[in-house]
Amino acid sequence: MPPNADINRLRQRTIYKGDIIDNDDIATQNEPTVRSYNNIKELRGNEVMIDGIVYDLDGFVHPGGDSIKIFGGNDVTVQYKMIHPYHTRHHLTKMKKIGTVQTYKNEYLFGTEFEKEVKREVAKIVKPFEEFGTNLYLARCVFYIALLVVLQYTWVNSGSSLPLAWALGISQALIGLNVQHDANHGAASKRAWVNDLLGFGADFIGGCKWNWMSQHWTHHAYCNHNEMDPDSKSSEPIFTFCDYPKDDERRKPHHIYQAFYFLPMLSMYWLSEVFNAQVLDLQQRGAVSIGIKLDNDFIKSRCKYAIAIRVLYIYMNIVTPFFFHSPLRAVMHVLILGFVESLTLATLFTLSHNFENSDRDPTADFRKTGKQVCWFKAQAETSSTYGGIVAGCLTGGLNFQIEHHLFPRMSSCWYPFIAPVVRKVCKKHDVRYAYYPYIWLNLISTVKYMHRVGNAMNWEDWEDELRPLSGRN
Repeated sequence: MPPNADINRLRQRTIYKGDIIDNDDIATQNEPTVRSYNNIKELRGNEVMIDGIVYDLDGFVHPGGDSIKIFGGNDVTVQYKMIHPYHTRHHLTKMKKIGTVQTYKNEYLFGTEFEKEVKREVAKIVKPFEEFGTNLYLARCVFYIALLVVLQYTWVNSGSSLPLAWALGISQALIGLNVQHDANHGAASKRAWVNDLLGFGADFIGGCKWNWMSQHWTHHAYCNHNEMDPDSKSSEPIFTFCDYPKDDERRKPHHIYQAFYFLPMLSMYWLSEVFNAQVLDLQQRGAVSIGIKLDNDFIKSRCKYAIAIRVLYIYMNIVTPFFFHSPLRAVMHVLILGFVESLTLATLFTLSHNFENSDRDPTADFRKTGKQVCWFKAQAETSSTYGGIVAGCLTGGLNFQIEHHLFPRMSSCWYPFIAPVVRKVCKKHDVRYAYYPYIWLNLISTVKYMHRVGNAMNWEDWEDELRPLSGRN
Protein backbone atom coordinates (compact mmCIF):
# COMPACT_ATOMS: atom_id res chain seq x y z
CA MET A 1 0.00 0.00 0.00
CA PRO A 2 1.55 3.34 -1.04
CA PRO A 3 1.85 6.28 1.37
CA ASN A 4 -1.33 8.32 1.95
CA ALA A 5 -3.39 5.50 0.45
CA ASP A 6 -6.61 6.74 2.02
CA ILE A 7 -6.26 10.03 0.17
CA ASN A 8 -5.18 8.40 -3.04
CA ARG A 9 -8.28 6.23 -3.24
CA LEU A 10 -10.05 9.51 -4.01
CA ARG A 11 -12.94 9.09 -1.61
CA GLN A 12 -14.66 12.41 -2.16
CA ARG A 13 -15.98 13.00 1.36
CA THR A 14 -12.76 12.38 3.24
CA ILE A 15 -9.99 14.05 1.39
CA TYR A 16 -7.96 15.83 4.04
CA LYS A 17 -5.17 14.51 6.26
CA GLY A 18 -3.13 16.03 9.06
CA ASP A 19 -3.81 18.92 11.45
CA ILE A 20 -6.67 21.31 10.76
CA ILE A 21 -6.55 25.06 10.93
CA ASP A 22 -10.20 26.05 10.57
CA ASN A 23 -11.88 29.46 10.55
CA ASP A 24 -12.06 29.79 14.33
CA ASP A 25 -8.36 28.96 14.69
CA ILE A 26 -7.53 31.50 12.01
CA ALA A 27 -9.46 34.22 13.81
CA THR A 28 -7.73 33.36 17.10
CA GLN A 29 -4.24 33.06 15.68
CA ASN A 30 -4.59 36.02 13.32
CA GLU A 31 -3.52 33.79 10.43
CA PRO A 32 -4.28 34.53 6.74
CA THR A 33 -7.77 33.67 5.50
CA VAL A 34 -6.48 30.71 3.48
CA ARG A 35 -6.96 27.59 5.58
CA SER A 36 -4.42 24.79 5.72
CA TYR A 37 -5.79 21.25 6.11
CA ASN A 38 -4.01 18.12 7.16
CA ASN A 39 -6.68 16.03 8.87
CA ILE A 40 -9.91 14.33 7.76
CA LYS A 41 -12.59 16.92 7.12
CA GLU A 42 -15.53 17.29 4.72
CA LEU A 43 -15.85 19.98 2.12
CA ARG A 44 -18.88 22.21 2.42
CA GLY A 45 -21.55 22.21 -0.27
CA ASN A 46 -20.28 25.45 -1.78
CA GLU A 47 -16.65 24.28 -1.92
CA VAL A 48 -14.66 22.20 -4.38
CA MET A 49 -11.07 21.01 -4.35
CA ILE A 50 -8.69 20.99 -7.33
CA ASP A 51 -5.12 19.71 -6.92
CA GLY A 52 -5.31 20.08 -3.15
CA ILE A 53 -6.57 23.67 -3.25
CA VAL A 54 -10.06 24.42 -1.90
CA TYR A 55 -12.18 27.01 -3.71
CA ASP A 56 -15.42 28.74 -2.77
CA LEU A 57 -18.07 28.62 -5.53
CA ASP A 58 -20.32 31.25 -3.95
CA GLY A 59 -20.42 34.33 -6.16
CA PHE A 60 -18.41 32.66 -8.93
CA VAL A 61 -20.03 33.06 -12.35
CA HIS A 62 -18.87 30.13 -14.45
CA PRO A 63 -18.86 30.66 -18.25
CA GLY A 64 -20.25 27.16 -18.70
CA GLY A 65 -23.21 27.78 -16.41
CA ASP A 66 -24.29 26.60 -12.99
CA SER A 67 -23.88 22.91 -13.79
CA ILE A 68 -20.51 22.84 -12.00
CA LYS A 69 -22.38 23.35 -8.72
CA ILE A 70 -23.62 19.76 -8.96
CA PHE A 71 -20.24 18.69 -7.60
CA GLY A 72 -20.08 21.20 -4.76
CA GLY A 73 -18.58 19.49 -1.73
CA ASN A 74 -16.21 17.23 -3.68
CA ASP A 75 -12.68 16.79 -4.94
CA VAL A 76 -13.17 17.67 -8.62
CA THR A 77 -9.56 17.58 -9.76
CA VAL A 78 -10.12 14.98 -12.47
CA GLN A 79 -13.50 16.33 -13.53
CA TYR A 80 -12.07 19.83 -13.90
CA LYS A 81 -9.09 18.76 -15.98
CA MET A 82 -11.09 16.48 -18.27
CA ILE A 83 -13.58 19.27 -19.05
CA HIS A 84 -10.83 21.91 -19.44
CA PRO A 85 -8.12 20.23 -21.54
CA TYR A 86 -6.45 23.55 -22.32
CA HIS A 87 -6.64 24.97 -18.82
CA THR A 88 -3.84 26.95 -17.23
CA ARG A 89 -3.30 28.02 -13.63
CA HIS A 90 -4.67 31.44 -14.60
CA HIS A 91 -8.17 30.03 -15.11
CA LEU A 92 -8.42 29.10 -11.45
CA THR A 93 -7.49 32.57 -10.23
CA LYS A 94 -11.07 33.61 -11.00
CA MET A 95 -12.29 31.50 -8.07
CA LYS A 96 -11.81 32.39 -4.42
CA LYS A 97 -9.10 30.24 -2.82
CA ILE A 98 -9.98 29.42 0.79
CA GLY A 99 -7.80 26.46 1.73
CA THR A 100 -5.05 24.05 0.88
CA VAL A 101 -4.42 20.37 1.55
CA GLN A 102 -0.73 19.86 2.14
CA THR A 103 -0.55 16.09 1.56
CA TYR A 104 -2.86 15.79 -1.45
CA LYS A 105 -1.91 13.35 -4.20
CA ASN A 106 -4.03 12.13 -7.09
CA GLU A 107 -3.96 8.65 -8.61
CA TYR A 108 -3.94 10.15 -12.08
CA LEU A 109 -1.15 12.11 -13.71
CA PHE A 110 -1.73 14.99 -16.10
CA GLY A 111 0.74 16.76 -18.37
CA THR A 112 2.41 13.62 -19.74
CA GLU A 113 4.09 13.58 -23.14
CA PHE A 114 1.24 11.51 -24.57
CA GLU A 115 -1.32 14.02 -23.33
CA LYS A 116 0.65 16.99 -24.64
CA GLU A 117 1.10 15.52 -28.10
CA VAL A 118 -2.45 14.32 -28.56
CA LYS A 119 -3.79 17.73 -27.53
CA ARG A 120 -1.26 19.51 -29.73
CA GLU A 121 -2.13 17.44 -32.81
CA VAL A 122 -5.88 17.65 -32.24
CA ALA A 123 -5.61 21.43 -31.80
CA LYS A 124 -4.33 21.65 -35.38
CA ILE A 125 -7.72 20.35 -36.53
CA VAL A 126 -10.05 21.81 -33.91
CA LYS A 127 -8.89 25.09 -32.42
CA PRO A 128 -8.95 25.29 -28.61
CA PHE A 129 -12.20 26.77 -27.28
CA GLU A 130 -13.85 26.26 -30.69
CA GLU A 131 -14.73 22.61 -30.19
CA PHE A 132 -18.48 23.20 -29.86
CA GLY A 133 -21.28 22.10 -32.17
CA THR A 134 -21.25 23.35 -35.75
CA ASN A 135 -24.27 24.54 -37.71
CA LEU A 136 -24.59 21.06 -39.19
CA TYR A 137 -24.56 19.57 -35.70
CA LEU A 138 -27.30 21.97 -34.58
CA ALA A 139 -29.31 21.12 -37.70
CA ARG A 140 -29.02 17.45 -36.78
CA CYS A 141 -30.28 18.27 -33.28
CA VAL A 142 -33.23 20.20 -34.67
CA PHE A 143 -34.13 17.26 -36.91
CA TYR A 144 -34.07 14.74 -34.06
CA ILE A 145 -36.03 17.07 -31.78
CA ALA A 146 -38.65 17.71 -34.48
CA LEU A 147 -38.97 13.97 -35.07
CA LEU A 148 -39.56 13.39 -31.37
CA VAL A 149 -42.12 16.19 -31.13
CA VAL A 150 -44.14 14.85 -34.09
CA LEU A 151 -44.09 11.27 -32.83
CA GLN A 152 -44.84 12.29 -29.24
CA TYR A 153 -47.75 14.49 -30.37
CA THR A 154 -49.20 11.61 -32.38
CA TRP A 155 -48.79 9.22 -29.44
CA VAL A 156 -50.61 11.57 -27.06
CA ASN A 157 -53.35 12.90 -29.32
CA SER A 158 -54.07 10.08 -31.79
CA GLY A 159 -53.18 7.08 -29.67
CA SER A 160 -50.35 4.61 -29.55
CA SER A 161 -49.75 1.77 -31.96
CA LEU A 162 -47.16 -0.96 -32.38
CA PRO A 163 -45.26 0.78 -35.23
CA LEU A 164 -45.46 4.09 -33.38
CA ALA A 165 -44.06 2.46 -30.24
CA TRP A 166 -41.03 1.29 -32.20
CA ALA A 167 -40.57 4.69 -33.87
CA LEU A 168 -40.99 6.66 -30.64
CA GLY A 169 -38.57 4.38 -28.81
CA ILE A 170 -35.91 4.88 -31.46
CA SER A 171 -36.62 8.62 -31.56
CA GLN A 172 -36.14 8.99 -27.81
CA ALA A 173 -32.92 7.00 -28.02
CA LEU A 174 -31.69 9.35 -30.77
CA ILE A 175 -32.34 12.31 -28.47
CA GLY A 176 -30.30 10.59 -25.79
CA LEU A 177 -27.43 9.97 -28.17
CA ASN A 178 -27.41 13.10 -30.30
CA VAL A 179 -28.89 15.93 -28.25
CA GLN A 180 -28.76 15.64 -24.48
CA HIS A 181 -25.38 13.90 -24.41
CA ASP A 182 -23.41 16.70 -26.08
CA ALA A 183 -25.42 19.32 -24.20
CA ASN A 184 -24.87 17.85 -20.75
CA HIS A 185 -21.16 17.65 -21.51
CA GLY A 186 -21.26 21.38 -22.25
CA ALA A 187 -20.24 20.64 -25.83
CA ALA A 188 -23.28 21.52 -27.93
CA SER A 189 -22.80 25.29 -27.81
CA LYS A 190 -20.62 28.05 -26.40
CA ARG A 191 -23.79 29.46 -24.84
CA ALA A 192 -24.46 27.89 -21.46
CA TRP A 193 -28.23 28.35 -21.75
CA VAL A 194 -28.31 26.34 -24.98
CA ASN A 195 -26.51 23.43 -23.35
CA ASP A 196 -28.77 23.71 -20.32
CA LEU A 197 -31.93 23.71 -22.44
CA LEU A 198 -30.90 20.84 -24.73
CA GLY A 199 -29.72 18.92 -21.68
CA PHE A 200 -33.33 18.50 -20.61
CA GLY A 201 -33.61 16.04 -23.47
CA ALA A 202 -32.49 13.51 -20.85
CA ASP A 203 -35.73 14.12 -18.95
CA PHE A 204 -37.90 13.80 -22.04
CA ILE A 205 -36.63 10.30 -22.77
CA GLY A 206 -37.26 8.98 -19.27
CA GLY A 207 -34.03 9.96 -17.53
CA CYS A 208 -32.98 12.97 -15.47
CA LYS A 209 -30.52 15.68 -16.45
CA TRP A 210 -28.99 16.12 -13.01
CA ASN A 211 -28.79 12.42 -12.11
CA TRP A 212 -27.28 11.71 -15.52
CA MET A 213 -24.58 14.34 -15.05
CA SER A 214 -23.73 13.13 -11.54
CA GLN A 215 -23.18 9.58 -12.72
CA HIS A 216 -21.86 10.17 -16.22
CA TRP A 217 -19.27 12.78 -15.35
CA THR A 218 -18.05 10.50 -12.57
CA HIS A 219 -17.86 7.61 -15.03
CA HIS A 220 -15.81 9.76 -17.41
CA ALA A 221 -13.42 10.86 -14.70
CA TYR A 222 -12.76 7.30 -13.51
CA CYS A 223 -13.54 5.11 -16.53
CA ASN A 224 -13.23 1.39 -15.60
CA HIS A 225 -11.65 2.33 -12.27
CA ASN A 226 -12.06 -0.70 -10.03
CA GLU A 227 -13.65 1.37 -7.26
CA MET A 228 -14.65 4.77 -8.66
CA ASP A 229 -16.57 4.07 -11.89
CA PRO A 230 -20.30 3.76 -11.05
CA ASP A 231 -21.08 2.36 -14.51
CA SER A 232 -18.84 -0.66 -13.94
CA LYS A 233 -20.99 -1.89 -11.08
CA SER A 234 -24.42 -0.63 -12.16
CA SER A 235 -25.59 -4.07 -13.35
CA GLU A 236 -24.54 -6.09 -10.30
CA PRO A 237 -25.51 -8.62 -9.05
CA ILE A 238 -27.62 -9.52 -12.11
CA PHE A 239 -24.50 -9.58 -14.28
CA THR A 240 -21.04 -8.10 -13.97
CA PHE A 241 -18.81 -6.03 -16.20
CA CYS A 242 -15.94 -6.26 -13.72
CA ASP A 243 -13.43 -9.07 -14.10
CA TYR A 244 -13.25 -10.15 -10.46
CA PRO A 245 -10.86 -12.89 -9.29
CA LYS A 246 -12.24 -16.43 -9.26
CA ASP A 247 -12.98 -16.57 -5.55
CA ASP A 248 -14.36 -13.01 -5.24
CA GLU A 249 -17.65 -12.91 -3.36
CA ARG A 250 -19.09 -10.54 -5.95
CA ARG A 251 -19.13 -13.36 -8.46
CA LYS A 252 -22.49 -15.17 -8.58
CA PRO A 253 -23.26 -18.65 -9.98
CA HIS A 254 -25.56 -17.23 -12.67
CA HIS A 255 -22.80 -15.02 -14.08
CA ILE A 256 -21.49 -17.98 -16.05
CA TYR A 257 -24.52 -17.56 -18.33
CA GLN A 258 -24.42 -13.75 -18.59
CA ALA A 259 -23.23 -13.68 -22.20
CA PHE A 260 -26.62 -15.15 -23.14
CA TYR A 261 -28.87 -12.93 -21.05
CA PHE A 262 -27.14 -9.56 -20.56
CA LEU A 263 -28.67 -8.04 -23.71
CA PRO A 264 -32.26 -9.06 -22.78
CA MET A 265 -31.66 -7.64 -19.32
CA LEU A 266 -30.49 -4.36 -20.84
CA SER A 267 -33.94 -4.06 -22.43
CA MET A 268 -35.20 -3.24 -18.92
CA TYR A 269 -33.03 -0.11 -18.75
CA TRP A 270 -35.89 2.26 -19.60
CA LEU A 271 -38.20 0.86 -16.92
CA SER A 272 -35.50 1.12 -14.29
CA GLU A 273 -34.89 4.76 -15.21
CA VAL A 274 -38.50 5.95 -15.51
CA PHE A 275 -39.57 4.43 -12.18
CA ASN A 276 -36.36 5.21 -10.35
CA ALA A 277 -37.05 6.89 -7.01
CA GLN A 278 -33.72 8.72 -7.24
CA VAL A 279 -35.51 11.46 -9.15
CA LEU A 280 -37.15 12.44 -5.85
CA ASP A 281 -33.93 13.50 -4.13
CA LEU A 282 -31.37 13.54 -7.00
CA GLN A 283 -29.00 11.42 -4.93
CA GLN A 284 -27.74 9.33 -7.84
CA ARG A 285 -26.95 6.08 -6.07
CA GLY A 286 -24.11 5.03 -8.37
CA ALA A 287 -22.21 8.26 -7.78
CA VAL A 288 -23.01 8.30 -4.06
CA SER A 289 -21.85 4.69 -3.67
CA ILE A 290 -18.30 5.58 -4.66
CA GLY A 291 -18.10 8.63 -2.41
CA ILE A 292 -19.51 11.55 -4.41
CA LYS A 293 -21.29 14.03 -2.15
CA LEU A 294 -24.61 15.17 -3.66
CA ASP A 295 -26.40 16.96 -0.84
CA ASN A 296 -25.52 20.54 -1.72
CA ASP A 297 -28.06 23.34 -2.02
CA PHE A 298 -27.88 23.44 -5.83
CA ILE A 299 -29.03 19.84 -6.17
CA LYS A 300 -31.73 20.25 -3.52
CA SER A 301 -33.14 23.24 -5.40
CA ARG A 302 -33.52 21.17 -8.60
CA CYS A 303 -35.58 18.32 -7.11
CA LYS A 304 -38.97 19.92 -7.70
CA TYR A 305 -38.22 20.50 -11.38
CA ALA A 306 -36.97 16.94 -11.88
CA ILE A 307 -40.12 15.53 -10.27
CA ALA A 308 -42.44 17.77 -12.30
CA ILE A 309 -40.85 16.77 -15.62
CA ARG A 310 -40.93 13.10 -14.65
CA VAL A 311 -44.65 13.28 -13.87
CA LEU A 312 -45.24 14.92 -17.27
CA TYR A 313 -43.16 12.24 -19.01
CA ILE A 314 -45.06 9.40 -17.35
CA TYR A 315 -48.38 10.99 -18.27
CA MET A 316 -47.47 11.48 -21.93
CA ASN A 317 -45.80 8.13 -22.52
CA ILE A 318 -47.40 5.69 -20.10
CA VAL A 319 -50.81 7.03 -19.11
CA THR A 320 -52.18 8.29 -22.45
CA PRO A 321 -52.14 4.90 -24.25
CA PHE A 322 -54.80 3.71 -21.78
CA PHE A 323 -57.15 6.43 -23.09
CA PHE A 324 -57.23 4.70 -26.50
CA HIS A 325 -56.75 0.98 -25.88
CA SER A 326 -57.51 -1.89 -23.56
CA PRO A 327 -55.12 -2.22 -20.61
CA LEU A 328 -53.36 -5.21 -22.17
CA ARG A 329 -52.75 -3.48 -25.50
CA ALA A 330 -51.70 -0.24 -23.81
CA VAL A 331 -49.19 -2.07 -21.63
CA MET A 332 -47.81 -3.86 -24.69
CA HIS A 333 -47.27 -0.57 -26.53
CA VAL A 334 -45.56 1.03 -23.53
CA LEU A 335 -43.26 -1.95 -23.04
CA ILE A 336 -42.29 -2.01 -26.72
CA LEU A 337 -41.44 1.69 -26.51
CA GLY A 338 -39.26 1.03 -23.47
CA PHE A 339 -37.58 -2.10 -24.84
CA VAL A 340 -36.64 -0.42 -28.13
CA GLU A 341 -35.21 2.66 -26.44
CA SER A 342 -33.37 0.54 -23.87
CA LEU A 343 -31.71 -1.80 -26.35
CA THR A 344 -30.68 1.08 -28.59
CA LEU A 345 -29.08 3.05 -25.77
CA ALA A 346 -27.80 0.41 -23.37
CA THR A 347 -26.27 -1.82 -26.04
CA LEU A 348 -24.23 1.08 -27.43
CA PHE A 349 -23.16 2.08 -23.92
CA THR A 350 -22.04 -1.47 -23.16
CA LEU A 351 -19.89 -1.77 -26.28
CA SER A 352 -17.87 1.28 -25.34
CA HIS A 353 -15.85 -0.09 -22.42
CA ASN A 354 -16.46 -3.83 -22.27
CA PHE A 355 -14.55 -5.66 -24.95
CA GLU A 356 -11.63 -8.03 -25.26
CA ASN A 357 -8.41 -6.64 -23.77
CA SER A 358 -10.06 -3.52 -22.36
CA ASP A 359 -8.18 -2.17 -19.38
CA ARG A 360 -10.35 -3.02 -16.37
CA ASP A 361 -8.09 -1.62 -13.69
CA PRO A 362 -6.14 1.39 -14.99
CA THR A 363 -4.83 2.46 -11.58
CA ALA A 364 -3.54 -0.95 -10.47
CA ASP A 365 0.09 0.18 -10.71
CA PHE A 366 -0.62 3.16 -8.49
CA ARG A 367 -1.89 0.95 -5.68
CA LYS A 368 1.24 -1.21 -5.94
CA THR A 369 3.93 1.43 -6.33
CA GLY A 370 2.37 4.83 -5.69
CA LYS A 371 3.35 5.93 -9.20
CA GLN A 372 0.64 8.07 -10.80
CA VAL A 373 -1.09 6.85 -13.97
CA CYS A 374 -1.51 8.97 -17.10
CA TRP A 375 -5.20 9.85 -17.20
CA PHE A 376 -5.25 10.27 -20.98
CA LYS A 377 -3.65 6.87 -21.49
CA ALA A 378 -6.16 5.27 -19.13
CA GLN A 379 -9.07 6.82 -21.04
CA ALA A 380 -7.82 5.48 -24.38
CA GLU A 381 -7.15 1.96 -23.11
CA THR A 382 -10.53 1.61 -21.40
CA SER A 383 -12.56 2.61 -24.49
CA SER A 384 -13.18 1.47 -28.07
CA THR A 385 -14.05 3.10 -31.40
CA TYR A 386 -16.01 1.57 -34.27
CA GLY A 387 -17.30 2.63 -37.69
CA GLY A 388 -17.02 6.11 -39.14
CA ILE A 389 -18.90 9.30 -39.86
CA VAL A 390 -22.26 7.65 -40.71
CA ALA A 391 -22.29 5.75 -37.43
CA GLY A 392 -21.30 9.01 -35.78
CA CYS A 393 -24.37 10.81 -37.08
CA LEU A 394 -26.62 8.03 -35.78
CA THR A 395 -24.96 7.56 -32.40
CA GLY A 396 -24.05 11.14 -31.61
CA GLY A 397 -20.38 10.33 -32.03
CA LEU A 398 -20.49 7.68 -29.33
CA ASN A 399 -18.97 5.20 -31.75
CA PHE A 400 -15.82 7.34 -31.36
CA GLN A 401 -15.63 6.48 -27.70
CA ILE A 402 -11.84 6.86 -27.40
CA GLU A 403 -11.97 10.34 -28.87
CA HIS A 404 -14.96 11.19 -26.69
CA HIS A 405 -13.21 10.12 -23.49
CA LEU A 406 -10.06 12.02 -24.37
CA PHE A 407 -12.03 15.18 -25.24
CA PRO A 408 -15.42 14.91 -23.48
CA ARG A 409 -16.27 18.58 -23.91
CA MET A 410 -15.71 18.48 -27.66
CA SER A 411 -18.84 18.20 -29.78
CA SER A 412 -19.39 14.80 -31.33
CA CYS A 413 -19.41 16.36 -34.81
CA TRP A 414 -15.60 16.71 -34.64
CA TYR A 415 -14.72 13.15 -33.67
CA PRO A 416 -14.55 11.67 -37.20
CA PHE A 417 -11.96 14.33 -38.10
CA ILE A 418 -9.68 13.91 -35.10
CA ALA A 419 -9.87 10.07 -34.94
CA PRO A 420 -7.02 9.41 -37.43
CA VAL A 421 -4.71 11.77 -35.55
CA VAL A 422 -5.61 10.27 -32.18
CA ARG A 423 -4.92 6.79 -33.52
CA LYS A 424 -1.54 7.88 -34.88
CA VAL A 425 -0.45 9.47 -31.60
CA CYS A 426 -1.61 6.43 -29.63
CA LYS A 427 0.52 4.18 -31.82
CA LYS A 428 3.56 6.43 -31.39
CA HIS A 429 3.28 6.32 -27.58
CA ASP A 430 2.41 2.62 -27.36
CA VAL A 431 -1.09 3.35 -26.10
CA ARG A 432 -3.60 0.68 -27.03
CA TYR A 433 -6.28 1.89 -29.46
CA ALA A 434 -9.16 -0.56 -29.93
CA TYR A 435 -10.82 0.02 -33.31
CA TYR A 436 -13.53 -2.07 -34.97
CA PRO A 437 -14.45 -1.27 -38.60
CA TYR A 438 -18.06 -2.35 -37.99
CA ILE A 439 -20.31 -2.25 -34.95
CA TRP A 440 -21.06 -5.96 -35.12
CA LEU A 441 -17.37 -6.73 -34.63
CA ASN A 442 -17.37 -4.64 -31.47
CA LEU A 443 -20.55 -6.42 -30.35
CA ILE A 444 -18.98 -9.86 -30.88
CA SER A 445 -15.98 -8.76 -28.86
CA THR A 446 -18.29 -7.55 -26.08
CA VAL A 447 -20.19 -10.85 -25.97
CA LYS A 448 -16.90 -12.75 -25.79
CA TYR A 449 -15.71 -10.44 -23.04
CA MET A 450 -18.91 -10.94 -21.02
CA HIS A 451 -18.59 -14.72 -21.38
CA ARG A 452 -14.97 -14.80 -20.26
CA VAL A 453 -15.63 -12.44 -17.36
CA GLY A 454 -18.68 -14.38 -16.22
CA ASN A 455 -16.69 -17.61 -16.18
CA ALA A 456 -13.46 -16.14 -14.75
CA MET A 457 -11.67 -17.50 -17.82
CA ASN A 458 -9.20 -14.63 -17.85
CA TRP A 459 -7.82 -15.79 -14.51
CA GLU A 460 -6.90 -19.28 -15.68
CA ASP A 461 -3.16 -19.93 -15.50
CA TRP A 462 -2.55 -16.44 -14.09
CA GLU A 463 -1.21 -15.54 -10.70
CA ASP A 464 -3.69 -13.58 -8.61
CA GLU A 465 -1.42 -10.57 -8.38
CA LEU A 466 -1.55 -10.15 -12.16
CA ARG A 467 -4.56 -8.59 -13.81
CA PRO A 468 -5.24 -10.42 -17.10
CA LEU A 469 -7.11 -7.47 -18.57
CA SER A 470 -4.72 -4.77 -17.53
CA GLY A 471 -4.55 -3.50 -21.10
CA ARG A 472 -0.81 -4.14 -21.29
CA ASN A 473 -0.66 -7.94 -21.21
